[in-house]
Amino acid sequence: MTDSAGCVRGFPFRTATVRERREARVGHEGRSLTVAVRIDRARSLDPGGDGPAEYVTAPCASIMPFSFDSVWARILEFATGWPGTPLWPGPSRDVGLRQTWTRRPLRRRGDGVGKEGIIMARPCTLFTGQWADLPFDTVCQKAKSFGYDGVELPCWGDHFDVSAALSDDKYCPGRWEILQKHGLKAYAISAHLVGQAVCDRIDSRHKAILPEHVWGDGDPAGVNKRAAEELANTARACKRLFDCAPADIKAELKHLVVNGFTGSSIWPLLYSFPPNQPDQIADGYKLFAERFNPILDVFDKEGVLFGLEVHPTEIAFDIASAERAIEALGGRKTFGFNYDPSHLGYQGVDYVAFLRRFHDRIYHVHMKDVYWSDTLCEAGVFGGHLDFGDPRRYWDFRTLGRGRIDFEEIIRALNEIRYEGPLSVEWEDTRMDREHGATEACAFVKRVDFPPSDIVFDAQFER
Repeated sequence: MTDSAGCVRGFPFRTATVRERREARVGHEGRSLTVAVRIDRARSLDPGGDGPAEYVTAPCASIMPFSFDSVWARILEFATGWPGTPLWPGPSRDVGLRQTWTRRPLRRRGDGVGKEGIIMARPCTLFTGQWADLPFDTVCQKAKSFGYDGVELPCWGDHFDVSAALSDDKYCPGRWEILQKHGLKAYAISAHLVGQAVCDRIDSRHKAILPEHVWGDGDPAGVNKRAAEELANTARACKRLFDCAPADIKAELKHLVVNGFTGSSIWPLLYSFPPNQPDQIADGYKLFAERFNPILDVFDKEGVLFGLEVHPTEIAFDIASAERAIEALGGRKTFGFNYDPSHLGYQGVDYVAFLRRFHDRIYHVHMKDVYWSDTLCEAGVFGGHLDFGDPRRYWDFRTLGRGRIDFEEIIRALNEIRYEGPLSVEWEDTRMDREHGATEACAFVKRVDFPPSDIVFDAQFER
């Protein structure tokens, strides 16, 4: 049941990108998906000349919770135990299909050696910052059930405790024990909340997002100082966490990174009225450098990079301000970016150009979508003091694939700059159930991602 382009009818992906051979029957029963799979093992010579291919089929059946307006990410993993390309559901009706997947030796990114298995270009992780109301063990169980390869650990909730990591020798190994119990990996930690208080003008709002020992008595200068100390300690804690990581994680890591925010003393000056005084903006970047250079000295000592999530309210919120932040720090390479296109698109910033402009400073990537309207709205870019999810807003965050961000171009740009780190889903969508959304988002990432080519296609004409 494929068309001339090699696509399963009603399903928007090319079957040639899936690397299993199996037969599947997909049937709609209320809000369930019944999957019947037969698996036989055989070896055959790959006609493409890359060595033997393995064709896999085996008896297996299950009924899994499913909604036909969602993406179910784990059909292949369920059937074979291997990560696979997700099935993208068709219309809300009973469907039947017969489909073939092929598994053959492929070259892994960067190692130049053919290895057998299904290979995604990059691991797909879940940033659990929006799940900090749940215990870490529970979140890991859920992340695995949603189809994720790993998690990005926030330094709030009980997911990663900086103080415990530095004071208790059993704490970091305990994090890995939980991760391994659920078959998950980790590649980064994040310190957005405490980072916000380093350069911000502190007020009562910060108390709600900061640890008690950082907030203290709430004196603004003291909060700024303690936040800077905590962020420096986060680099030390990151080093301790990954020093005791399993060998396979260490082998995959390109670098150690703490993602986060910086805050900004000059964000309130964004709209220049009353007109900003000549030196006010320059003084803001100078203050940023004064506070962040000592923090980055600790990052350098620990061999950890800092990835700023370019974002409104930070010292960098678009390409121009990101360039100015780098300049303020003298261009030091410890400072780079946790790329998140959702904070750029609705502003009118070229989010693909951002990757090319800062190609050597993309230390981590958040996959997050945003919608903005084609028509005039009651509240514009500034939001009109309306809550997220209010239909009067011009823009709002949405589940991956349901907004306006062009992830096809992002993946191509990431391949161009040779980014090999994780694609971390930061799920936010006020009007969607988060478990449904996180499952759908994982499937979307695994569908849209692909490894770069290691050939020039028209060079094959000479063969």
